Amino acid sequence: MTATLDRPHVWLPGADGPPLLLLHGTGGDEHDLLPLREHLAPNAPTLSVRGTVMENGMPRFFRRLREGVFDEDDLHARVDELATFLQSAEQHYGVAAGSWLAVGFSNGANIASATLLQRPHAFSGAVLMAAMAPFHDPPQGVDLTGKRVAVVNGEHDPMATRNETERLVGQLRERGAAVTVLAHRGGHTVDPRSLPRIERFLREAR
Repeated sequence: MTATLDRPHVWLPGADGPPLLLLHGTGGDEHDLLPLREHLAPNAPTLSVRGTVMENGMPRFFRRLREGVFDEDDLHARVDELATFLQSAEQHYGVAAGSWLAVGFSNGANIASATLLQRPHAFSGAVLMAAMAPFHDPPQGVDLTGKRVAVVNGEHDPMATRNETERLVGQLRERGAAVTVLAHRGGHTVDPRSLPRIERFLREAR
């Protein structure tokens, strides 16, 4: 795929810590998660990206067959598309290759974990909020040693259930990732009470 910066995004320069990559949930856009920067890493260089798939007028990062069932062929293609975009962004904005710390919510968390499992050199780590396991059969031969990942799921999330959380954490740990589970008592949401714990996780990941 040809590298391009045509994809809608927001870039915020910064000089403190690893660059953040913000990935919104279904129906969001590149502005949705920008307020998180002030809570998590206010001086970090930050790239926020819009999903390129539309579902009933709502942006997403990949297609699904129905709620909770992903189109994995499309997911593989969209991971490659995102990784190619990030390579172009690295060159344009002067970001070290593969240094992104992805922070994703719901659909954004799922494209982030899929990228870790398919293109592990794209990220240095990730924060996955309201996240499900992206692949029924993840790519084989992937080594996530040295990758730090926080899974931040709600105990009452009807989509990212306890079983889904355990499956995702298992897939990541089996490939060597250092996974921290930051459960909260809410549902399918960005839980404000979790933000200090995520900030601490990101600070320790530097």
